[in-house]
Amino acid sequence: MKAQKASALSFGVAVALIAGVTLGNGGANVMPVFVDDFASRFRMSDSGAGLVAATQLLATAVVTLLLARRAARPGRVRMTRTGLALAAAGFLGATTATDVPTLILANLVLGAGLGAVYAAATAALAATDDADKASAVTISGVVGVTALLIMAVPAANHDMGEGAGFLIMALCCLAAWPLVRPLPDGPTTPGNASTGTEAAQASAEARPSVILLAGTALLWAVTQGAWSYASVLGRAHTAMSHTAVSAVLAISSVVALVGAVAGPAAAQRFGRMRSMASFVAAQALAMAVLIFTHDSVLFVVAAVLWQTCQLAVLVQTLAAAALLDPTGRLVASLSGAGALGTGIGPLAVGAVLDGAGAGVLSLLLALGTFIASLPLLRMTVASAAVTEERRPAPASVADTD
Repeated sequence: MKAQKASALSFGVAVALIAGVTLGNGGANVMPVFVDDFASRFRMSDSGAGLVAATQLLATAVVTLLLARRAARPGRVRMTRTGLALAAAGFLGATTATDVPTLILANLVLGAGLGAVYAAATAALAATDDADKASAVTISGVVGVTALLIMAVPAANHDMGEGAGFLIMALCCLAAWPLVRPLPDGPTTPGNASTGTEAAQASAEARPSVILLAGTALLWAVTQGAWSYASVLGRAHTAMSHTAVSAVLAISSVVALVGAVAGPAAAQRFGRMRSMASFVAAQALAMAVLIFTHDSVLFVVAAVLWQTCQLAVLVQTLAAAALLDPTGRLVASLSGAGALGTGIGPLAVGAVLDGAGAGVLSLLLALGTFIASLPLLRMTVASAAVTEERRPAPASVADTD
């Protein structure tokens, strides 16, 4: 198969990537607001609301994983638009639902649609000519747009009535339809895979191992689980008010954008392996301190450091996967595994917190972060080796004569 040329990261391509990844992961990021909405609308218990949320999140994760191989081939714009149409239909169904079974069915449909969008958009990251820059720009844009959605959805529920937040998300799917047009298909095989052996090797690299997927899922289960209870623990341990803790977490999320820039810069300056290991260690330590500390100043510092390192790790992971597999299948697969961990994390962390307490939880989360990072660090080493192989050899003295 002839490789297509990698796409330059133009403004249009950046917007397409941001729109696709934002909506593909929009269900998970805006889920706390959704839970408040349908729990209130249908007078649901916490466990009932959690079931509906898990239905959507797991549908997104499973579909992302199932479509990762398809997302590695040309036709990503069509695949993304199909997912947007399906998700919009699901959001409209959730808006007009009058009973719980209909609400669950609507969340299954919209979750499947978002999974298709997420698979195609994340795979497209590997089709750009600068994986580090594309990952940093995309993640930074996603953080900004998601912050706007988190404000817009509850405002719509308050001003327009319960369920209106789902309508806002359906309109976002409609608005994204023209924006995803520049989404790159990119190279179907690495640019240096000119022989049959090299092409076969590239195809083998595109199949992520179970260990790598499990490590990614565990990392995001730990991260999302801890984030879900950060506000509760902050109030309980530091005596900070609900408003103060919310402000700290919101500010840390914005300041964390530094990590999206620092990640690629550190990889270039110190090497991918060393920089990735440092960010993972700092993230694990900050997470443990945030959960265990009773000091408000340490809580603030830990929250900012944790979120900064988390974004740095995410950007480096996406860039390493894109460099290792330019088809995009590896990036899409890791995104699906991350979505799976995101759905499981809050349930697991809540169970540990109730059964063993914050001290044990902080230790388990720190340990889980280290264990989960091992296959990702191995992938980072492999991507660094591939980058070195693809780097043009310096011109010899004879060549300059």
